[in-house]
Amino acid sequence: MYHSRYLDFYERARADWLRQAGLSSSEIVKDHGVLLVVRNVMASYRQPARLDDEITVSVDELDLGRAQLTLHQSVSLNGLILATANVNLAVVTHQDFTPTRLPEAMREILGGYL
Repeated sequence: MYHSRYLDFYERARADWLRQAGLSSSEIVKDHGVLLVVRNVMASYRQPARLDDEITVSVDELDLGRAQLTLHQSVSLNGLILATANVNLAVVTHQDFTPTRLPEAMREILGGYL
């Protein structure tokens, strides 16, 4: 699998993880007035995934800041870690994309989820 495809898988896993926590992208904007945008990604590749591999992509850990959060994610195959990433998300207003604090209601949901 080409290395940039892992970013797509991380994105999908993050969206699913947030949705399971009750924070779908549209609800985050509607209920909290913010967006979570990727600020930085640091990825490490250990072994390649191959065509037709059934991989698992997970959110393993969460660090909450005042105006950002960092998710530690991994891609595995049958329990073997293939790749990892630290994905830093900035909290911005949905109107003009200016940085803002993570709303307290979101902090409570995320803080209790992992």
